[in-house]
Amino acid sequence: MIAAFLFLLLITGGFLSNFTAPPEFNQPTANQSSDDGEFLSNFTKPPELNQPTANQSSDDVHSCNKTYQDLFEHLYLDKKREKFIMTRPAKNHSKPTVVTLDVLLYAILDVREKEQIFVSYVWVDMMWTDEYIQWNPVDFCGIGEIDLPTKLFWKPDLTVEEMTEKDKATQSPFLNVGYFGNILLRNDMVLITTCRMQVYKFPFDTQSCNLTFKSVLHKAQHIQFKLYGDSKMATEQAKEVMKSQSDWLFINITLTNQTIVNFYINQSTVVATITMQRRSVLYIVNFIVPVLLFLCLDLASFMISERGGEKLSFKVTVLLAVTVMQLILNEILPSSSDKIPLIAIYCIGVFGLMLMSLLETIVVMYLLEKDSEHQDSKTDADQSLCRDCNDKQEKVKCQNCFRDIKKWTHCLFPCDASPGEMPSELLPVSNEASSSHLTEDSYYSEKEGMKALSLPLSSTEEERQTGYWERMTKKINRVFFIFHITSASLFLAFMSYSWIKEDLE
Repeated sequence: MIAAFLFLLLITGGFLSNFTAPPEFNQPTANQSSDDGEFLSNFTKPPELNQPTANQSSDDVHSCNKTYQDLFEHLYLDKKREKFIMTRPAKNHSKPTVVTLDVLLYAILDVREKEQIFVSYVWVDMMWTDEYIQWNPVDFCGIGEIDLPTKLFWKPDLTVEEMTEKDKATQSPFLNVGYFGNILLRNDMVLITTCRMQVYKFPFDTQSCNLTFKSVLHKAQHIQFKLYGDSKMATEQAKEVMKSQSDWLFINITLTNQTIVNFYINQSTVVATITMQRRSVLYIVNFIVPVLLFLCLDLASFMISERGGEKLSFKVTVLLAVTVMQLILNEILPSSSDKIPLIAIYCIGVFGLMLMSLLETIVVMYLLEKDSEHQDSKTDADQSLCRDCNDKQEKVKCQNCFRDIKKWTHCLFPCDASPGEMPSELLPVSNEASSSHLTEDSYYSEKEGMKALSLPLSSTEEERQTGYWERMTKKINRVFFIFHITSASLFLAFMSYSWIKEDLE
């Protein structure tokens, strides 16, 4: 009995050992990475591949001699397969081909505000199922995937709606094919796309640019695009692999699945919205601070005197410097902005303040020139009176015509008299002819003397006017300086509040 039992147990154990569990098709093979395994898990395997054949064992799998060439011939990947490349690989034409997209932002190459252009470098993974390709990995020594030329397969006609120039990156010559028809095509793309930028808060602005992936021709009933992951995963992956950001700081990428109407055709799309913030440090150092320093120089110019003309030339030079900064700004900002950028208002405001200061200097110099003309006309009148004195008194010399710059001293001595002699000593008593001559001269001298005495009385009012405009310009400078500082402070406070208003909200 014991011998019979042992013989029966031996036979039963040997029979069961011929049937081993088939390999799990959902798990990646030995030559597959974890990423490929995750990718394969998104596709359902055909039910006919779940059961092993009746005469198959694990020893047959390890001892087979199948190669990639055998698999290639099995799939008819030759000229006979051309008919499968022309159309969608779907056995049911009413069933859409689902294309899963994974978008990874690798670099922000350039942002051109003037042309409204966004240049980015992205990796795009496309995954779909070819229903005409299937094989059992057990029949081909466990080969679960194979890399084949892309020209042998149908591919979705993927494009980016905002793209303005043809992609210059080299397309991948191979794609990955799984055992139940799952295909993975990975391409890197240099995208030059349009992006409507809002530069109102330049250089403290944040931009959002869209990349809309869609089919060129196929309707939503034929091709449906789906997202591989979510926005959070795409943002984390982009931050890990980001190589270049230009002068921008990448914030996040948002992925959305939409169906749009394009030329009366419903199309499925995947929209990737890239949000980035400008690095404003260089613009502050190279633009905003220099303009502010020019405004400070304009305020400091109030300490320069107006008489020499240096103040006017200094203000004009500073004003021209701000004009050059405005020309540089015009080369940066787009002309199609809906609102006037705050930095343009900043430059115009500073330019206006400096222009008002220049006009004030011109008015002050005009008033000073008017006061100087009044003094020059008075000096000319004094000189003409002295010449009249010399003409009428041929024998009288004018000594010390001006005792002061505003007072007259007329000719009191005869021209022929010496300084030590008095007029009475020079009169000859015995000569009647000379006496009458002196009487006539003294008559004219007394007449001119009366005229000289009357001049100080008439010029009293003019003396009061002397220096009037000079005193007035000092008051004008003082009042305008206070007004100028107040206006500049309020303007700068308004600009600061406008730049940070959205951040405070």
